[in-house]
Amino acid sequence: DDECCPVSTSGSFVREERDKSKYCLVASKQMVGIFLSVWVKSDLRDSVKNLKVSCVGRGLMGYLGNKGSISISMSVHETSLCFVCSHLTSGQKEGDELRRNSDVLEILRKTRFPRVNADDKSPHSILEHDRVIWLGDLNYRIALSYRSAKALVEMRNWSALLQKDQLRLEQGRGRVFEGWNEGSIYFP
Repeated sequence: DDECCPVSTSGSFVREERDKSKYCLVASKQMVGIFLSVWVKSDLRDSVKNLKVSCVGRGLMGYLGNKGSISISMSVHETSLCFVCSHLTSGQKEGDELRRNSDVLEILRKTRFPRVNADDKSPHSILEHDRVIWLGDLNYRIALSYRSAKALVEMRNWSALLQKDQLRLEQGRGRVFEGWNEGSIYFP
């Protein structure tokens, strides 16, 4: 069975010979509408260690799983990795971005990866990892009225829109994801 790895096909799992499949599923988890799967190149599968999953609900009453996160912790060779998929509070009223910031802080505070024994030196929290990749529906908006945003889109003034990106504004104020880097944003 070591010669095979699970591959998702139409929601079910089938076994394929490792040398026929370029990538291998190492973990997947669903919490209501949040889904995270982590794949590695098949030749790295045996290098994946310390695989752990943690879920944090941030929906109704701060607990239900329609909002929140799924985090997968693992190490490949000597590097610890954490993948966080989140669905943060929605809304476009003034101040809703602060609720999203609060979601991020609670996810960072509540996500824990249990240690399986006293010798386990793997990361216990998100920020203890060597590399963290955070993705999902963060729900930050453009801090403009619909009319103003539409006008900038029609003018193809992408830089003006990016200057009003709530996530960038909140990062710049030191309220969330301070010191983190977002990939470049390219518009058509």
